[in-house]
Amino acid sequence: MMNTTEVMKARLKRLHAQALEAKFELHDLSEELPTNWERILAVAQRCYDAHAALMEARKAAAASA
Repeated sequence: MMNTTEVMKARLKRLHAQALEAKFELHDLSEELPTNWERILAVAQRCYDAHAALMEARKAAAASA
């Protein structure tokens, strides 16, 4: 069974991977412009949400340390 610290580390690792994936998706989209310009808002929102979740989890981890 995983303790709280291990659960938090696993969550941070997962959120970091999601944020990194979103960053690369946004970067790739920017290189393709103006092709797929219609996806800008959706991809940017996904990137924003992923990074916001990661920063919130980091704050929570720091507060519990």
